[in-house]
Amino acid sequence: MHIAGIKIGTVNCYLIKTETGYVLIDTGFPRNRADLLKKLEKAECRPGNLKLIVMTHGDGDHSGNGAFLREKYGAKIAIHSDESGAVENGDSTLSRTKPSFSRRVFNKMVLSFLSPLMRSGKFEPFSPDFTIDEGYDLSDFGFSAKVLHLPGHSKGSIGILTINGDLFCGDLFTNMRRPRLNSMVDNKSELKDSVERLRSMRIGTVLPGHGKPFIMDSLHS
Repeated sequence: MHIAGIKIGTVNCYLIKTETGYVLIDTGFPRNRADLLKKLEKAECRPGNLKLIVMTHGDGDHSGNGAFLREKYGAKIAIHSDESGAVENGDSTLSRTKPSFSRRVFNKMVLSFLSPLMRSGKFEPFSPDFTIDEGYDLSDFGFSAKVLHLPGHSKGSIGILTINGDLFCGDLFTNMRRPRLNSMVDNKSELKDSVERLRSMRIGTVLPGHGKPFIMDSLHS
């Protein structure tokens, strides 16, 4: 198994080469599609050998090329059931809890930015081939890893933990300047629970959706 980070704009996608083909984690914005295709080709990921696309959550910067890649490469798409509505309707608010007064700033500044990008016509809505939840084993795709449900950034946010202790965390953490919790929070209580759960696990390298990989022990809240 070989992991390659693919930076598409400000978003990190991860391409895992297995004995049976490739698995792609997240896909970037549609506007960065040409760059993504170029990097996939360079990695020798071509139509027919991309077996699975896993979305850590349904925001457009992570799911924006899903429909296109599935059609071009013949890959299956997997996402948590609580994120299905976001990608099926092109509306990232559908993977968030009902807004309270304390979250109005979040909804106004963050979701008002993401949702128009998904509705702009560049984002192609799609239905996943299947949904994944806590404990889902990805070994059928040659990827020795399991799914962790890590809500907080959104209801159906997931992480993917490899057998070696590497964690693909989506937008739970970022490392733009230093490792930290993502400031874009939907549910603070769920986010805290997700982080505390991870602290109790044996995790080595964290591979975030934005920023550089870091060691879990270096995390600052």
